[in-house]
Amino acid sequence: MRVLLDAMGGDNAPEEIVKGCIGAIKEMDGFSVILIGDRSKIDEILMREQFKSDRLTIKHTTEVISIDDAPVKAIRYKKDSSMVVGFNMLKEKKGDVFLSAGNSGALMAGGLFILGRIANVDRPALAPLAPSKKGMALLIDGGANTVCRPINFLQFGVMGSIYMKELFGINQPKVGIISNGTEENKGTELVRDSYALMKKANINFVGNVEARQITEGDVDVFVCDGFVGNALLKLYEGLGKFLVDSIKDIFGGGILPKFAALIVKKKLKKFAKLVNYEEYGGVPLLGVKGKVIKSHGSSKAKTIKFAVINAANFAKSSVLEQIEEQIFSMEGENIEQKS
Repeated sequence: MRVLLDAMGGDNAPEEIVKGCIGAIKEMDGFSVILIGDRSKIDEILMREQFKSDRLTIKHTTEVISIDDAPVKAIRYKKDSSMVVGFNMLKEKKGDVFLSAGNSGALMAGGLFILGRIANVDRPALAPLAPSKKGMALLIDGGANTVCRPINFLQFGVMGSIYMKELFGINQPKVGIISNGTEENKGTELVRDSYALMKKANINFVGNVEARQITEGDVDVFVCDGFVGNALLKLYEGLGKFLVDSIKDIFGGGILPKFAALIVKKKLKKFAKLVNYEEYGGVPLLGVKGKVIKSHGSSKAKTIKFAVINAANFAKSSVLEQIEEQIFSMEGENIEQKS
């Protein structure tokens, strides 16, 4: 598996991107990485880290898409940017998955304009993971589409189900719509119309769910629009940091609290890992003709390490092929698409 890694994307590029790449190669076998970016800067970091591997190569580029660039304009005119080159390499089958911590809007634009959508997919979606009592839950859409139609919710549920089955081995993932109550008549017009459409589809649809059920582990795929999904995701990130900092304060002062911390050290480490978004690495962009992972813009080396590992695992899966097959079969069955 060949991971195409945007070395110049993100707030901490290329330093943390390269270090994270090194960490991933050291931790797991079975894949190689092509670092895309300014060769001189990448080589400088590799020399400083005293790292050399035949699993790591560099594709030199001369341009960078910054966070301030207009997404569509940047994709169209910065042809030698690390992001555009990465997308083109993925399209030309010179890599199996593309990972970037760069401009989110540009990543979406590149996915649409360079790779294109899978046939009959109305809108691609970001699908971040969230921790729950029973493992992981998928939130879709995590920020790509703030305005949606019922067909989008249906397709989000289908794509999310396939991802959870393939990557996490869940045989029949439970799919729910995030709403302000579990009753069928709850929610906005979009939620109610989506409910009517999804209950007839060939997915394990369990109806409306409330946001608090994400952590309970009762549902595997939570469907919502990108506005709700992004707000929930940011709340998760902030809450996780708040809880970890609060626990550190509780066990931080005096001999007795420190002694108590030693007794529950393993459990505290497990909890900190569970609520730390850095552990989840990156977010897949589902619905485009290529495997794409978006990492947080402020990603440090640890986050990139996990993102590279997750990207390699994603590359091995048949998620794209299954999405294409199932969306096509839905079209063949002529499922009603309400606007």
